[in-house]
Amino acid sequence: MSLRFFVVTIFPDFFECFKNFGIVNKAIKLGKVQIQTINLRDFTEDKHRTVDDVVYGGGPGMLLKPEPIFKAYDYIKTVSKNPYVIITEPWGRKFDQNFAKELSQKEDIVIICGRYEGVDERVKTIVDEEVSIGDFILSGGEPAATVIMDSTIRLLPDVLSEKESLTVDSFSDGLLGYPNYTRPPEFRGMKVPEVLMSGNHKLIALWRRFQQLKKTYEKRPDLLEKANLSVEDKKMLNYIYKGKDFEAYLKGEKID
Repeated sequence: MSLRFFVVTIFPDFFECFKNFGIVNKAIKLGKVQIQTINLRDFTEDKHRTVDDVVYGGGPGMLLKPEPIFKAYDYIKTVSKNPYVIITEPWGRKFDQNFAKELSQKEDIVIICGRYEGVDERVKTIVDEEVSIGDFILSGGEPAATVIMDSTIRLLPDVLSEKESLTVDSFSDGLLGYPNYTRPPEFRGMKVPEVLMSGNHKLIALWRRFQQLKKTYEKRPDLLEKANLSVEDKKMLNYIYKGKDFEAYLKGEKID
């Protein structure tokens, strides 16, 4: 079984580069995902292939018309019985790792890419979820669509060569990721932490968890409130709250 994306857009060429490189291209070649762009202009009736019009009641900008979008949706329904339809909107549900996991379990997903001042409100009658990738405005939904697809596709089985990456990435367990290093062991006076070169995998795992908790506390403390923390995690956090380092935690130094 593969995941199918139908991307409704007025700029289908926008997605060609996205499909031809990296993890997304690998997933396509493995047959894990299909990405079909639906050119909204193909579903217009006038010779100018018009997809937008002025706003009733006045106001700036143009709106995407409902007719082409509904016709595009009707076409998709001929090849997909029950597609899950999302539309990119700045006020929609915030896209996060859990949302990506939900989407990775779907079979067919339609992404409607908004443009101009958005879409005619009647389009929302065929939409299952309005989605936002952040509190900012884009020129259109196409960049947001690539973010949603990329984050979802990498979660599909066998797409990533190293399956462990799925469990250690930031947000996979509700926390930020730990710092990583590679050769050389020393660069411009900056040394790789000795613990990582010790060969002691249990100790390395402890160090990484400590650093993961520390980074989350320093950069995104809000995540700690929702994270599923173990007794040992909480013990590490007590040291972190007191400004103690990993060595102090290992030695079991007393903290007030």
